Amino acid sequence: MKSSIRHVAQHWGATTNQTEDIHLLCEEPLSIRIQGKPYAVVMRTPGDEIPHAAGFCFSEGIVDHPDDFATLAVCEGETSNVVTVTLKPPHDISASSFINRRSYISQTSCGICGKEVVADFIQAIPPLRDQIVLELSKVTALLETLSDIQPLRRLTKASHAAALFSTDYNLLAWAEDVGRHNALDKAIGKLFLDGHLSRAAIMILSSRISYELVQKAGRARIPIILAKSRPTSLAVSLAAELNLTIACGSKESGILVFCGGHRLKEHS
Repeated sequence: MKSSIRHVAQHWGATTNQTEDIHLLCEEPLSIRIQGKPYAVVMRTPGDEIPHAAGFCFSEGIVDHPDDFATLAVCEGETSNVVTVTLKPPHDISASSFINRRSYISQTSCGICGKEVVADFIQAIPPLRDQIVLELSKVTALLETLSDIQPLRRLTKASHAAALFSTDYNLLAWAEDVGRHNALDKAIGKLFLDGHLSRAAIMILSSRISYELVQKAGRARIPIILAKSRPTSLAVSLAAELNLTIACGSKESGILVFCGGHRLKEHS
């Protein structure tokens, strides 16, 4: 399946009207089935289906290690919109509880306040205890390089991106997708399946930072999150409780740090 398609659009200007050949970012459903039963359907950009499903299962707390998968399979051909996941014991036994009751909380739940959301996550994800300190200017520079690894965005002007870097500022994995959550799941899934997720220390995002993205960072034990846009209040509250660093770009020079500033230092 294609990640983008061509579309002829009408360009209406002040004095002239003309047609333009435009690239549109593709959006298709991906059904993730666990132990033969439907678990989730996500709207995503086709590509990286196996890492996407793996990262999704890891972020959801269904698996803790790549070896927990018995099989990860995607339908072949032009209609690869289903990934089937089977798990090894004991995860296969506990999977039924996830299928019948989605892990963590629903984004559309009613009557749940922000404090309860944070409390639930703290019970599921322990705070980070790392001692890393990175150079502020080098971490900030990574945000500026994000556009260099966004070919779909250059083509369609519509995709989100997530990139994961090591403590020595080397790019480990990246992904693009119509959904910001999907892009991060794909990037995490690539490292998770390769057994290198523990090397990730910096997460660079093209989007705002919501609490779901903080959840994924905490689950993956990635201490620093830097994004193009500002975080939500709930994201900052959760990140502070999980001992994560959250920062975003500033209209002026430098960045805005919302919590976890102890991991960033000026060059000495």
